[in-house]
Amino acid sequence: MPPILVFRLLRGTFRWPVKICVATTLVSYILSVITGNCSQVDRIWTFMPTVYTAYYALLPLWPRSPPLLLWPYTPEVVNPAFTQRYSPRALLMLGLVTIWMFRLSYNTWRRGLFNLYDEDYRWAIFRKQVPRWFFEVFNFAFIAVIQNIILFLLGLPTHIAALQQPEQLSTSDYVLAALALVDLLVEFIADNQQYSYQTFKHEGVKSDKQWPGARIDWTPRDVQRGFCTRGLWAWSRHPNFLCEQTFWIIINLIPLVAPESPKYDLPPTSMAPIWPIAPALVLCTLFFSSTIFTENISLSKYPVAYRAYQSRVAMFVPFLTPVWGLWLKVLGKKEEVDEIIYGQNTVEHTKRD
Repeated sequence: MPPILVFRLLRGTFRWPVKICVATTLVSYILSVITGNCSQVDRIWTFMPTVYTAYYALLPLWPRSPPLLLWPYTPEVVNPAFTQRYSPRALLMLGLVTIWMFRLSYNTWRRGLFNLYDEDYRWAIFRKQVPRWFFEVFNFAFIAVIQNIILFLLGLPTHIAALQQPEQLSTSDYVLAALALVDLLVEFIADNQQYSYQTFKHEGVKSDKQWPGARIDWTPRDVQRGFCTRGLWAWSRHPNFLCEQTFWIIINLIPLVAPESPKYDLPPTSMAPIWPIAPALVLCTLFFSSTIFTENISLSKYPVAYRAYQSRVAMFVPFLTPVWGLWLKVLGKKEEVDEIIYGQNTVEHTKRD
C-alpha cells in the first residue's frame, strides 16, 4: 500500500477504526495463545461490523478528540460537511447491520460459542493436519490479522454512504433494504432448521420450542444420514452461507447504486475504484474457501451420503438444484441419489457411510 494512502487512511475518517482494528487483532491473538483457542475472532465477529458501521453512520455524534482511550472520535481534519448532519442512507445501513448482529449473536449464543474456551471444530481438525509452527503462523496471520481486517472492510460501504449527503432516501435504498430484510429472514430460518436438526441428532428429542419454519418432523433416518438435508437444506447445501454473502453484497450495493456518486476519503490513486467492492469480494472469497474446507471434513465423515448430496444439491444457489436433479435423471441415478439424501426408510448403514 503506498505511503500516501496509509497516511490518508490514518488522518481522516479511518483513524479511529484502524486503531480499533489493531487493538482487536492484538487482543484476539493474545487470548487465542493464552486459552489455546483460536476462535476468539469468531466471538467478536457478531458485533464488530456493527461497531464500524455505527462509527461511520454516527459521525456527527463523536467528539473531536477522544476523552478516553479508544473512545470513538472524529479528527479535526475530517471535512465538517460530513460531521454537521447525519446521512439517512448510512443510518438505514446501520439499522440493517444491527438486525444482522442480533440474528448472528443469538445463533452464536445458543450454540455456546461465546465461551472463551469453545473452539470451532474446524480449527481443531486443521491443527492436526499441519505442523505446529505452520499453525501458529496461520493463527496470527489469517485467523487474527486477516479476519480482523475483513471485519474492518465490512464497514467501508457505510463509510461511503456517510460521505453521501442525500436529502432523503432513494428508491434503490428502499428496494435493497427490503431485499436485505428478506435475506435475513431466510438466513434466520436456515439457522433454526440446522439448530433444530442438530438438537434432535444429539439429544434424540424434538423440541416444542422451535421457531416457525424449523418445526420439521425429524426421523431416525435423518440422524443416520448425519447432516441436514430437509427444509432449505434440500435446496442448498449451505443456505445460511448463501444468505450471509448475499446480505453483505446488498449492503455493499446500497451506496454504489444510489443516485449520488460514491465519495471516498482516499487519495486519487489507481486503487480507489476497487475499494467500494472490496468488502463483498473478500467476504465471498473467505466463505467459498471456508465452505470447501468444511465440505472436505463432511466428506471424510460421510463419504457416500455427502458425495451424493453434492451431486444432487447446489453448494449455494438453489436454482441449480433442479438442474442437477434433471441431469441425474438423464444419467438414471436420480432415484438412487434421492433415496440416499431424502429417503426416510430406516436402513442399515455401513461404516463407510
